[in-house]
Amino acid sequence: MKKLLGISLGIVTSIGGFLDVGSIATSAQAGAAFGYALLWAVFRGTLCVIFLVEMSGRFSIVSGHTITDAMRKRFGFAAFIIPFAATQLVNLLVLASEIGGICVALQLLTGIGFQVWAIPVAGALWLLLWVATFDVVEEGTALLGLVTLCFLVAAFVLGVQPKELAAALVPSLPTQERAHYLYLAVSIIGATIAPYLFLFYSSGAIEDHWDKSYITANRWIATIGMSFGGLISMAVIVVAALALKPAGIRVEDYEQAALMLVPAFGGWGFYLFVASLAIACFGAALELSLASAYSVSQAFGWNWGENLRPRQAARFSSAYTIFIALAALIVATGLNPMKLTLFSMAITAVILPLTAMPFLVLMNDPHYMREHVNSRFSNYVVIFIVLLSALMALVAIPLEIVASK
Repeated sequence: MKKLLGISLGIVTSIGGFLDVGSIATSAQAGAAFGYALLWAVFRGTLCVIFLVEMSGRFSIVSGHTITDAMRKRFGFAAFIIPFAATQLVNLLVLASEIGGICVALQLLTGIGFQVWAIPVAGALWLLLWVATFDVVEEGTALLGLVTLCFLVAAFVLGVQPKELAAALVPSLPTQERAHYLYLAVSIIGATIAPYLFLFYSSGAIEDHWDKSYITANRWIATIGMSFGGLISMAVIVVAALALKPAGIRVEDYEQAALMLVPAFGGWGFYLFVASLAIACFGAALELSLASAYSVSQAFGWNWGENLRPRQAARFSSAYTIFIALAALIVATGLNPMKLTLFSMAITAVILPLTAMPFLVLMNDPHYMREHVNSRFSNYVVIFIVLLSALMALVAIPLEIVASK
């Protein structure tokens, strides 16, 4: 029974990390601008993240180490510090985007500017992390996040055509706005394969004391959890394509995105969107704060754990406190939340090889994995998608900058 309940770790990772401000923003823009055409990006990202999350759980189960801790020991601190610093910087930008998403949801609900909400939202995140256990964060977010199923319901209500969906899983280039199309594609992939997802999952497996009896359960947890998140992300694209594109509505801000559920649910659609945005972003912000604090603590050999009292892991608690405070300050400056989100997701795709490639080295090291090393197929899938996504990002970001001037 406990192994079956362990599915919640996969579900919370998919809802609170997979479906977040990045997935909602990029998918809404993609559907409104290009219809179903970018479904392939979600599919490819989901396939890769299923492999990475399964690997991260298997690694922690077999080796007894988290990914960050093992990278530091395997490669040495001098080689480890550059990818570590790059990942933490991107985590900070993404955390600011998540807090910004919550603040925008509150702005949509109250009419009060999103900047005003930055400090109160940060305070609420910090307080929950300060007093809650890992299970409370994990299971509470999973249950509340089920509201995002409204996108799946809306897709069927609006009349999605399965044949068109299947055709969109094959990559293609539009005749117009190619720079923006590529930029959205890499932003979607960055939102889908965010490094903090598998770093959080690895640490969560240690927090939950998974042993080798969880090897099979871990595979199912990763597959079901990530597939669930990918399915909802695809539903966001579909709903935007059916509700916004025919009306000629381009999603430049969250105000336009908030209209996508109205054709399916009437006036309640607006509130369902606000609730979905706020809850998904809140869950992702909790995960990001924990993942960042986990990584910093593990990198420097500090005591860590959400199940420990703050005084038992003072530097761990200080780490997430600092991350939340810095992210809130970024939001309070008034940067456009939608633009910040898209840029953060695109940069995530750029730096992904810095985390994923060393991780693959660990997954093929018999010292850590014994007989549970990666298969060649797993290696090839991750290497192909990660490197291709990074190359696309390096091309797409400059093109988008030039096109937007």
